[in-house]
Amino acid sequence: MAAQQAPEQAPRQASQQASQQDGDGERAGFLQRDIVRHKGDLATPGQDFVAEEFPVALVYNGIAHAVMMATPRDLEEFAVGFTLTEGIVADASDIFDLEVFMHADSAEIALRIAEPDLIKLKDKRRALAGRTGCGVCGIESIELLDLKPEKRREAPPALDGAAIARAQAGMLPYQVLMEKTGGVHAAAWCAPDGTVLKVFEDVGRHNGLDKLIGHLALRKIDMGAGFVFLSSRASYELVRKAARMNIPMLATISAPTTLAINIAREAGMALASFCRRDGFVEYTA
Repeated sequence: MAAQQAPEQAPRQASQQASQQDGDGERAGFLQRDIVRHKGDLATPGQDFVAEEFPVALVYNGIAHAVMMATPRDLEEFAVGFTLTEGIVADASDIFDLEVFMHADSAEIALRIAEPDLIKLKDKRRALAGRTGCGVCGIESIELLDLKPEKRREAPPALDGAAIARAQAGMLPYQVLMEKTGGVHAAAWCAPDGTVLKVFEDVGRHNGLDKLIGHLALRKIDMGAGFVFLSSRASYELVRKAARMNIPMLATISAPTTLAINIAREAGMALASFCRRDGFVEYTA
């Protein structure tokens, strides 16, 4: 079993100077835009910070597979997570090569996978033009929807209200883009006691989860030894992605859908939603 990672240091407040890049040369994920604020009869010119939304193309062995609208940060983690959670490969080691090409208004991620995985991908190929709020937009037929999750080997964990509350409160200091722009979702990896260990943000809730899973996979962290907390609702694709990675529990701020509940129950996952400091709703008892 991989050792549990230590919590990352709480981030410093986002710089008041809007920049396309942070100190590591990566895009900051937000830009500054001129605005006019209206309140009653008063109109005040100013500036605001707005989350970036970027088309990101995923290309496997030279074949374009999907274009997702995402925040242009942590794209290596995003590509690995997407490739795993969509079932394109079974393990991060099955991705032989990965390169990110940043352009002015878009990005392309070129991946190389084994030929059997590529053949399988062609058989299930989606013409996927992914909107930020949807993980299955553009799918060619209902038959291609993967609604039968793998059954977890272990029984779902008993839900711990204190751990869920700790995760919800502990995630807030890491939501720098949310504080800056008000327009992104967060996905947090938490220890069983609710300690927040890593957080990723993105304009798409499924992209944030993919980034988180890609991070965990690249570092060979045991995904059965913690849980995911999301600052969003629990929709079908989020539960399906978590189930594929044998994650035992998903907790969300907002409501689940019926299909999300069905998939969590079939997979043997625990699903908790409406998670607040004073309680939560359990959907998989």
